Amino acid sequence: MKRMYPDRETAEALLAEAERCNPGPWGDHSRIAAHCAQRIAEACPDMDSEKAYILGLLHDIGRKFGVKHLGHVYDGYKYMLSLGYDDAARICLTHSFNTQEMHTYIGRFDIPDEQQHELERALQAARIDDYDRLIQLCDALAGSEGVLDIEERMADVKMRYGSYPQEKWDTNLALKRYFEDKAEVNIYTLTRK
Repeated sequence: MKRMYPDRETAEALLAEAERCNPGPWGDHSRIAAHCAQRIAEACPDMDSEKAYILGLLHDIGRKFGVKHLGHVYDGYKYMLSLGYDDAARICLTHSFNTQEMHTYIGRFDIPDEQQHELERALQAARIDDYDRLIQLCDALAGSEGVLDIEERMADVKMRYGSYPQEKWDTNLALKRYFEDKAEVNIYTLTRK
């Protein structure tokens, strides 16, 4: 069966190229998310830590195409599909939607209606698994300078954007508990460098 995500070397090259196209702290955020994903997956006996790292590294790859809000989700999804990396494409799609609902997106809906509808259809059709859940959690843990307390990160996002949907907040906390139960250890113990 064909692997639906790149190897580590290719993923790192894709991120480096994307950062040259659109420099910014998002690249380091992606590396921190990848670090968290790898460390948590290592503690979960049914997960592949290398896959988790790669998917974490690529979750924001759509930022390659400029400073966008919802546009980075669409761009990353389409870019990874174009390269034949369907698992990575799904992560680009699902990482911002831990409830699988478009209305919980925090930020501007800066893509045309037809692209929004395409994303919504793809999101509803996505078969969410523990890699999607893990990257959603790690996206909420990863700053650009290190691992953050999830509640402090959500409060910061709420302050910057003016809101944070309660269902998304609650789902992030549930994801943290889920992976702590699965790994049988505190997430911060695993992820701190």
